[in-house]
Amino acid sequence: MAKSSNQKLKILYLMKMLLEKTDEENTMTVNDMIAELERYGITAERKSIYDDIEALCHYGIDIATRKSKTTDYFVASRVFELPELKLLVDAVQCSKFVTYKKSNELIKKIESLASSRQAMSLHRQVYVANRVKAINENIYYNVDRLHVAIAENKQVSFKYFDYDIKKEKKYRKNGDLYFVSPYALSWDDENYYLITFSEKYNDFTHYRVDRMTNIEIVDQPRVILPDDEYFNIADYTKKVFNMFGGAEEIVKISFHNSLVNAVIDRFGKDITLEKVDENNFAVRINVAISSTFFAWIFQFGSKVKILSSEDVIKKYKCHLQDTIEQYE
Repeated sequence: MAKSSNQKLKILYLMKMLLEKTDEENTMTVNDMIAELERYGITAERKSIYDDIEALCHYGIDIATRKSKTTDYFVASRVFELPELKLLVDAVQCSKFVTYKKSNELIKKIESLASSRQAMSLHRQVYVANRVKAINENIYYNVDRLHVAIAENKQVSFKYFDYDIKKEKKYRKNGDLYFVSPYALSWDDENYYLITFSEKYNDFTHYRVDRMTNIEIVDQPRVILPDDEYFNIADYTKKVFNMFGGAEEIVKISFHNSLVNAVIDRFGKDITLEKVDENNFAVRINVAISSTFFAWIFQFGSKVKILSSEDVIKKYKCHLQDTIEQYE
């Protein structure tokens, strides 16, 4: 019998069908494989299938067998297990910075890493439609370009905008370009931020990536950090609440013991907890004083109290008073 032009692709189609159609709950027999190959115009004998399966196993595909009345074959393990793929799908669909269109594209690609039956279970848990999503379709590629700039130690230029009351873009600096030295990208409060170092202010600042346009890598090295400056993204995100910056101060705060999890979640497990009395503990933290820091404190009501400094206590009282006056 004359061989078809697809005959040389037999082992590739065999691998494709095993990856797509089999898992621990869905198997194929050798006869199933021969029938499936015929759909691609490929003829095969049983012995050649056995040889190909052995070659695929040697290549690294984890093909297992299960014996009953027949010998059933299936892919027993993959690069990503099903629970891991579900986690990736959840991350994509919950990511506000990824647009609705790009979310669906990414999820479809994630589904391709599972068998077709497993992909159905992934698809059933997708609820992207009603999520709040970014509307800047270019953010996906902007993030990649910024990563490249950081890796290559280069500056970047971009335009930066806000939305006005009409929900229209209004560019800052009258649309002039920003030139910055990028040092990290941070995903905080469901948004992506570019963290940069400013030589002018001798400090770090950040920008929402979804509000950046016309991003270009500049053929100029980043501004070098001062000798005594070391950038630690974890420390930066701990002290800058929801990426709203302000003057940094060391504050001492007393918390009720029931809030220990909230404090550790915010500042990490390495933070030192000082016993105040049987019901309360205190922490000393370096934070950027801002309205979002005060809002974080306020959510705990009478279970939290700022102990120092006096300047921060005064600012917090003014913040509370301004809020109260809104209702008088």
